[in-house]
Amino acid sequence: MKTLMKVAAVAGFIALAACGKSDQTPGENVADQYSNVADSYDAAASNTTNDNASDALSNTADAIRSQGENAGDAIDNGSVPAPANSM
Repeated sequence: MKTLMKVAAVAGFIALAACGKSDQTPGENVADQYSNVADSYDAAASNTTNDNASDALSNTADAIRSQGENAGDAIDNGSVPAPANSM
Protein backbone atom coordinates (compact mmCIF):
# COMPACT_ATOMS: atom_id res chain seq x y z
CA MET A 1 0.00 0.00 0.00
CA LYS A 2 2.78 2.44 0.88
CA THR A 3 4.54 1.72 -2.41
CA LEU A 4 1.33 2.33 -4.33
CA MET A 5 0.86 5.66 -2.55
CA LYS A 6 4.44 6.69 -3.35
CA VAL A 7 4.00 5.78 -7.02
CA ALA A 8 0.74 7.71 -7.17
CA ALA A 9 2.35 10.72 -5.47
CA VAL A 10 5.30 10.68 -7.86
CA ALA A 11 2.97 10.49 -10.84
CA GLY A 12 1.00 13.42 -9.49
CA PHE A 13 4.14 15.45 -8.87
CA ILE A 14 5.40 14.76 -12.36
CA ALA A 15 2.06 15.81 -13.82
CA LEU A 16 2.14 19.00 -11.78
CA ALA A 17 5.68 19.70 -12.91
CA ALA A 18 4.47 19.68 -16.51
CA CYS A 19 1.99 22.47 -15.87
CA GLY A 20 2.83 26.04 -16.69
CA LYS A 21 6.01 27.72 -17.77
CA SER A 22 8.93 28.20 -15.42
CA ASP A 23 12.61 29.05 -15.35
CA GLN A 24 13.15 25.88 -13.36
CA THR A 25 14.03 22.54 -14.85
CA PRO A 26 11.43 19.76 -14.69
CA GLY A 27 13.54 18.07 -12.02
CA GLU A 28 13.56 21.20 -9.90
CA ASN A 29 9.78 21.43 -10.22
CA VAL A 30 9.39 17.85 -9.02
CA ALA A 31 11.80 18.41 -6.13
CA ASP A 32 9.82 21.51 -5.15
CA GLN A 33 6.58 19.54 -5.11
CA TYR A 34 8.15 16.94 -2.82
CA SER A 35 9.38 19.76 -0.61
CA ASN A 36 5.85 21.16 -0.39
CA VAL A 37 4.57 17.80 0.81
CA ALA A 38 7.43 17.59 3.31
CA ASP A 39 6.51 21.05 4.60
CA SER A 40 3.07 19.67 5.46
CA TYR A 41 4.67 16.89 7.49
CA ASP A 42 6.88 19.44 9.27
CA ALA A 43 3.83 21.53 10.09
CA ALA A 44 2.07 18.49 11.49
CA ALA A 45 5.17 17.66 13.54
CA SER A 46 5.13 21.17 14.99
CA ASN A 47 1.46 20.88 15.90
CA THR A 48 1.59 17.58 17.75
CA THR A 49 2.24 17.29 21.46
CA ASN A 50 3.53 13.73 21.26
CA ASP A 51 7.32 13.77 20.99
CA ASN A 52 7.51 10.36 19.30
CA ALA A 53 4.93 11.35 16.70
CA SER A 54 6.68 14.67 16.13
CA ASP A 55 10.02 12.91 15.56
CA ALA A 56 8.41 10.39 13.21
CA LEU A 57 6.74 13.15 11.18
CA SER A 58 9.99 15.12 10.99
CA ASN A 59 11.88 12.03 9.87
CA THR A 60 9.24 11.37 7.23
CA ALA A 61 9.57 14.97 6.00
CA ASP A 62 13.33 14.54 5.69
CA ALA A 63 12.88 11.29 3.77
CA ILE A 64 10.36 12.90 1.41
CA ARG A 65 12.74 15.79 0.68
CA SER A 66 15.55 13.33 -0.01
CA GLN A 67 13.34 11.33 -2.37
CA GLY A 68 12.35 14.54 -4.12
CA GLU A 69 15.96 15.56 -4.63
CA ASN A 70 16.78 12.11 -6.00
CA ALA A 71 13.75 12.14 -8.31
CA GLY A 72 14.59 15.63 -9.52
CA ASP A 73 18.20 14.68 -10.21
CA ALA A 74 17.08 11.57 -12.07
CA ILE A 75 14.75 13.62 -14.27
CA ASP A 76 17.34 16.31 -14.97
CA ASN A 77 20.04 13.71 -15.71
CA GLY A 78 17.81 11.84 -18.14
CA SER A 79 17.50 8.71 -16.01
CA VAL A 80 13.75 9.22 -15.95
CA PRO A 81 11.94 10.86 -18.85
CA ALA A 82 10.53 14.26 -17.99
CA PRO A 83 6.81 14.66 -18.51
CA ALA A 84 5.81 15.95 -21.92
CA ASN A 85 4.14 19.34 -21.82
CA SER A 86 1.01 18.98 -23.89
CA MET A 87 0.25 22.72 -23.94
